[in-house]
Amino acid sequence: MKMLQRSALAAVMLMTAVFVTSCNNDDDNSTPAKPSIYARLGGTTMVNDPDNPGQMIEQGRLSYRKVVNTTVGLIVADIQAGASGNLSAHFAPVLAEVGAGNTTNLAILVDNLTDFFSFNTGGTNAVNTYTGLNMVDAHNPATNPRMGVKSTNADYTKFVGYVGAAAQQNGVAANTELYTDIVAVLESLRAPIVQQ
Repeated sequence: MKMLQRSALAAVMLMTAVFVTSCNNDDDNSTPAKPSIYARLGGTTMVNDPDNPGQMIEQGRLSYRKVVNTTVGLIVADIQAGASGNLSAHFAPVLAEVGAGNTTNLAILVDNLTDFFSFNTGGTNAVNTYTGLNMVDAHNPATNPRMGVKSTNADYTKFVGYVGAAAQQNGVAANTELYTDIVAVLESLRAPIVQQ
């Protein structure tokens, strides 16, 4: 009787092994998951931080910081040039501080944007933790003194254009899947940001 039980058990185990193996073979034909945007921007590879000699930074975070800094530069250039549809009203509080020599809140804004985009696109290390306001509060002057006015759809479209141009200036070609994915993240934020 024990011999029969062992034979039955062995048969069940063999059938289970065949079933599991065949399931695993099916899984091998599946498409691998696409790497996160953060990973495609360099991910967790450590590189020298060009802004802080002697320090290292994750390449993904550095890529975002470069895009954020370039975006800020493009916004300021349009404001200074009086370009049509510039975002001066949105950033008036921060620009006034910078004009008076205080760059503290500008640095906080750049860090918050870098944290936000790094964390929400695959940067899982603690350095990328976003602790700022939620998107509704961050873009409402009543809850964020660094915001001058609420955004319209046209304002946000202008902002997305600045980020797109900044991404291109930092090596992300407009005709790539990476660029499209970055714009998709920005578009997913339109509803909570546009409040007017």
